Amino acid sequence: MVRFLIFLFSIIIYNSSIIAMEKKPYHHLPDGTFRNPEGSPVRTSQAKFSYTQFIKLKKKIDMIVPKEHVVDKEKVLSDLEKYKNEDYIAWIGHATYLIKLGDTTIITDPVFSKNAGPLIFGPDRFTKPALNLNEIPKTDLLLLTHNHYDHQDMRTIRKYPFKDTKVLTPLNLGKYFTKNKFNDVNEMDWYEEIKVNGDLKITLLPAVHWSKRSLIDMNKTLWGNFLIEYKDKKILFACDTGYGNVYKELGEKYGPIDLTMINIGAYDFKPMFDKSIYHTTPEEALNVAQDLKSKKVMGTHWGTFVLSLEPIMEPPVRFKSSAEKYGFNKEDAIIFKVGEINSLKNILSN
Repeated sequence: MVRFLIFLFSIIIYNSSIIAMEKKPYHHLPDGTFRNPEGSPVRTSQAKFSYTQFIKLKKKIDMIVPKEHVVDKEKVLSDLEKYKNEDYIAWIGHATYLIKLGDTTIITDPVFSKNAGPLIFGPDRFTKPALNLNEIPKTDLLLLTHNHYDHQDMRTIRKYPFKDTKVLTPLNLGKYFTKNKFNDVNEMDWYEEIKVNGDLKITLLPAVHWSKRSLIDMNKTLWGNFLIEYKDKKILFACDTGYGNVYKELGEKYGPIDLTMINIGAYDFKPMFDKSIYHTTPEEALNVAQDLKSKKVMGTHWGTFVLSLEPIMEPPVRFKSSAEKYGFNKEDAIIFKVGEINSLKNILSN
């Protein structure tokens, strides 16, 4: 009788597990890791990345940074004061932006360190942050898209001056903030919404990317794009992403988007492999924005670190020159200088 009850109990547990797995979304795998949306491109086994070859080719890149690429610190501080009572967007560098919407100041993927990697390893910045960490205005909301070192910078997180900032992260990333004394940390799955206040709602949406910080944590944390809905405006802040069919679906469900902020750098790894399927080219970024029915699109994730082999100033040139092919006027494909600040009204009306 005891054996029969044990057998029966085992069957019940097994069936319950099967049912639970059937209810899990496609991007949740049985081992607890995550994958990209159904139909996304998949990296082939033919890709042969060589770190030695990459470093050799990287040394050939012209590292001359045009003076006009960076706004002088005095003007950055002056513009912060100028726009302090308006809604604005400010580029600190790479994927770090300040987005002020009403009484809420948002910071995205804050990276203020000299290099993107553990300790002294990883690529060095070739442009400094527009502001030092101790110079940024008080923030109310921190959006972290994924755990790569050029987005999740633990030195910045440890030293972050505003630990009462509300933090939104994809699944399994909250621990990096709670252990560093942030007291309002929220993990989100794709399509989950959080209402920040009466005027502001944040939704985590799928992206075509991946996650990893060590040799043993491949895709154990989720990644994603943030849809920021403020009053009657929609801003999509993209995680690093490649192009995928999911963007047509998101465009149908959430479009039109007033402003899509999306990565346009870190796409060229030739001759090691032909295409980076997890970072859009400037043209693919425009294609994503087109699928999202975007009115304006801003190029992010360039001009700060050498993460790939394209010339450092190539992304904005390709981005601007290809805008009309994807239904945008050239002025609707927006490029900021590091340290540039502009009001949301000006950005959306230009």
